[in-house]
Parts: sequence; structure tokens; C-alpha cells
Amino acid sequence: MPKIRTSKSKPPPEGWDDVEPVLDDIQRRMRETENESHEGKRKNESLWGVMRLDHQRSRYIFDQYYRKKAISKELYEWLVKEKWANAALIAKWKKPGYDNLCCLSCVQPSNFAHGGVCICRVPRRDVDKEKFVECMHCGCRGCA
Repeated sequence: MPKIRTSKSKPPPEGWDDVEPVLDDIQRRMRETENESHEGKRKNESLWGVMRLDHQRSRYIFDQYYRKKAISKELYEWLVKEKWANAALIAKWKKPGYDNLCCLSCVQPSNFAHGGVCICRVPRRDVDKEKFVECMHCGCRGCA
């Protein structure tokens, strides 16, 4: 969750006006998702929407800086510092083979038996076609 901007925080760098509407929209949807009813859902399922929106917000910032070169380094670093982007997830996206990673919990061996990784990291061609695959941590259906 991004920090609340106070009068003591440094003002946003040049280019903030270009990305602010998109980030505010994602933030609004995040609040709506957090306020949804969790009745009838498993414990992990209630967090899936929040994790998807966090991924979407971080991916937007990542694409704007690394792929489109639409924002400056100063603005990118400010967004990471102010927690608008998930820095650890972006660091994984820079590594080969992790460019579509959905969340960090899917690649932590301590979360799985025998030190493996999540089922969503297994390529679709290696999983039974009839078997419905869904990550128990984030609800991803395949990010390999």
C-alpha cells in the first residue's frame, strides 16, 4: 500500500501527472477489492484480488520505465521509494525466466513441500490438459 502523502514528504518528480490517473484508478479498485465481502471464500482467496492489483500496478510502472522509457529514472525511483511499486517483484522480472512472474510467494521454496515451486510456474505443456491448475497463494493460472 503506498504511503499517504504528507506535507513533509518530497513532492513528486516531473512526469508524475502522466502516471497519476492510472495509479489512482488502480488504487481505487484496490480499496473496492479490500472492502468486498469475504464470505464463502477460502482464507487465501480473499487476498487474490489485492495481489492481482498490486501486480498490475507494479507491471505498469515497470513497463513505463523499462519497456516504453516513458518515465524518468528519478520518477521511477520515487515511485519505488513511496511503495507504489513492488521493488522485489520488479527485481525478479529483470531476471531471465521470471518476466511473467505473478507473485514472490510462488518462487519461495519454503512455501512448498520438498523445496519446489508453485504449480503456476510449471509450463502448461507439462500439466495435464484436464487438470484445473490454480495457485493457492495468488490464484494465478500459469505464469511460466
